[in-house]
Amino acid sequence: MREFSTPLTIEVPATGNLTDDVVTNAREAHDEIGFSRSTEHGWVDVTYGQFQAEVSAAAKGLMAAGVEAGDRVALICKTRYEWTLLDYAIWFAGAVTVPIYETSSAEQIEWILRNSGAKAVVAEGPEHLSRINEVREGLTHLHHVWSIADNAVEVLSRLGEDVGDDELEKRRTQATPLDVATLVYTSGTTGSPKGCMLTHGNFMFELGVAVDELERLFDTEGASTLLFLPLAHVFARIIQVGCIKARARLGHSSDIKNLLPDLQEFKPTFILAVPRVFEKVFNTASQKATADGRGRIFDRAAEIAIAYSRGIESGRPSLAVRAQHSVFKRLVYGKLLDALGGQCEFAVSGGAPLGERLGHFYRGIGVTILEGYGLTETTAALSVNLPDAIKIGSVGRPLPGTAVRVSDDGELLFRGGQVFCGYWEDEEATAAALESDGWFHSGDIGEVDDEGFVRITGRKKEILVTAGGKNVAPAVLEDRLRAHALVDQCMVVGDGRPFIAALVTLDAEVLPVWAEANGKSGALDRLVDDPDLLAEIEAAVEDANKAVSKAESIRKFRIVEAAWTEEGGQLTPSLKLKRNVVMREFKDEVAALYL
Repeated sequence: MREFSTPLTIEVPATGNLTDDVVTNAREAHDEIGFSRSTEHGWVDVTYGQFQAEVSAAAKGLMAAGVEAGDRVALICKTRYEWTLLDYAIWFAGAVTVPIYETSSAEQIEWILRNSGAKAVVAEGPEHLSRINEVREGLTHLHHVWSIADNAVEVLSRLGEDVGDDELEKRRTQATPLDVATLVYTSGTTGSPKGCMLTHGNFMFELGVAVDELERLFDTEGASTLLFLPLAHVFARIIQVGCIKARARLGHSSDIKNLLPDLQEFKPTFILAVPRVFEKVFNTASQKATADGRGRIFDRAAEIAIAYSRGIESGRPSLAVRAQHSVFKRLVYGKLLDALGGQCEFAVSGGAPLGERLGHFYRGIGVTILEGYGLTETTAALSVNLPDAIKIGSVGRPLPGTAVRVSDDGELLFRGGQVFCGYWEDEEATAAALESDGWFHSGDIGEVDDEGFVRITGRKKEILVTAGGKNVAPAVLEDRLRAHALVDQCMVVGDGRPFIAALVTLDAEVLPVWAEANGKSGALDRLVDDPDLLAEIEAAVEDANKAVSKAESIRKFRIVEAAWTEEGGQLTPSLKLKRNVVMREFKDEVAALYL
């Protein structure tokens, strides 16, 4: 059994809670800008002093409404300034935040509100209120529902006008590192979501080591980030808390359609995203260049960017690569960097494997992607690549104070102060995931090299076993296949079958560009059988197969016309594939692969 650990490099606080950062910031940097808030009149700066005042006023309102220490308060809202404000207000009131994805259905909302026993919920607007009202009748413990669209923050502030500062301070300081700060429900790729109990101490440990290790992101002059991932996901949440702890300017972008203009106005120094976002940026740029007749130039620029990054890894790029890189830096790379605001030097990627090609491409153009690994149960990152300690294709070394162990069946186990204390009111699930000595079963298959760098090779529950007894990790093939511009989603199948095959969906934005460039016309249902399109996907499959042995390779594929989306139920809010849903809905297409 292989094991690797990294010694703790900081002193983790034994007292206090997450609200202390807000108080400290207001005391030590009262007039410093901590946030840039997007409004209909443009970006408005908010100081740390203003933020504490707003948080305190809202917290008093929660207290006046009867929210007690330890009560659960749900938040269902897009990524916006009020999300962060209310999150801290809930903590100031001594309560526990229960995030709910704003895309959740009424049934999903009902499950989380019922399971958590939430006493109150703050929703964004009419659409969310409608879903809550559908299921509210049976939620006898739910006493309050406020809406941001109906001035929830102002309403709470007025409600709490008679609550004294001393009363608030007593409540604010009540929680310790051992107390639960939030119940974050898993995405639920299988079964009902489970509420992960994350303590103030989990966040304090995670951020204590992460902010220290990622000093070049958080502690550089003018450090800032624009959040656009859902704050209901622990990945974005940890960056939110980290920015407040490190005093890095924080902004929010609630509509992906406005993301590029927001990035160009906000000008972040680092961003975080899931791999699909990085794939889409690359594929969109590639297809736009092709449509403008500059496809060959872009392809060559991409090859040189990748070669340049690989050269950095091996010591130094060759003279020829450096010369071409200098040319493309002016012609191509600069425009891509301008799209991110022009000041972005680093990006943090998590949620799924990024893939070496994309990692090298982005570093080659000037944005180093720091790929990390973690789960909801581990308060986000367990391991991460660092600016000065990076192996593209890996998810980095364990953070200080964290240990990783590879079990006999290849599963990765982790232990550290960021590991959760269990699932809410589910002792059976907790016992299955968390050993008595603190080792957490990640459910992921992976390996650890001699330097401690971790690589994820698959999901334990997703391992396919062919009729011939070959174990196949589908993620390796799927990640590589999704890198093709035309491919939106794909799912590798073959459990109990004679060979491995795949279902593929096409990117609705890229397909029309490809069709026009290739003299094609017609709807998707006419294009799916087009020989040239099939040849493109066949080439992508052949490229993906290079990553595996012949026995693991995709032998057949089938393009399906339907898109797999979060709204359709095939993807989780963090864009993970719900395999059981896809298998159920497309069982006929899977069966046809083996006829």
